Amino acid sequence: MPELPEVERAARVLERAVRGKTIVALRVLHPSLARRLPLERLAQLRGRTIERVERRGKHQLLHLDNGMVLHAHFRMTGDWMIGHAHDPDERFTRAVLEFSDGTRVSLVDSRALATLTVHFSGEVPLPPLGPEPFSTAFTSEWLRHALERRRGAIKLSLLDQRVVAGLGNIYAAEALWLARISPRAIAARLGPERRDRLVRAIRDVLRRAPAARYTERDAGARWRVYDREGKPCRRCGTPIARIVQGGRSTYFCPTCQRR
Repeated sequence: MPELPEVERAARVLERAVRGKTIVALRVLHPSLARRLPLERLAQLRGRTIERVERRGKHQLLHLDNGMVLHAHFRMTGDWMIGHAHDPDERFTRAVLEFSDGTRVSLVDSRALATLTVHFSGEVPLPPLGPEPFSTAFTSEWLRHALERRRGAIKLSLLDQRVVAGLGNIYAAEALWLARISPRAIAARLGPERRDRLVRAIRDVLRRAPAARYTERDAGARWRVYDREGKPCRRCGTPIARIVQGGRSTYFCPTCQRR
């Protein structure tokens, strides 16, 4: 699944490609997307100009000049492909946004899980989201408030987008390792010192994260704990352990991250 730095990069690439351009059509090529895009809403896009692109968590919002919003979410394997109107559709092209200057942007997705929805002015296209990791609102005090009623594991709480927007499975594990916090620690029991360390660690791992789509070989060299089961901890040498939390793999050091 694309992590936050990858989605941020994709949103910047998208904005450079579409800002100020006028939409000719949105062609929908997959039935799962068509079900989310009624024809009457698609018709409203024609002739509209894209004023800006906003990223919120892992969501991308294309704001139009009449107040409408085109909302994109990559899910597992979605991405943008920038091209021209005469380019042939790639195998996994799911939707194509065409512009009056002859350029286009395609949503490509091998698993066909990515979503596109159109919202009229005043509609709220996003689910409830917590603060962005680098915003001034994301603090130890915010974590205290967000976690005070959570009796489950801290790793699962971090994946709840209402706690911190955009943090995914890989970097939640990485941040907990850096902060020396067990992924099984009870979220509500984190004290001020551990919350401070966690805020700093989340920002550190995201700041260091690759912005381009990673490959297993390239990213594995950067990860300190994720996907390193049985390999020595980069801090103490203890073999990295793996558990399953919420149906997803969690990697941690049993020594550095004692409960």
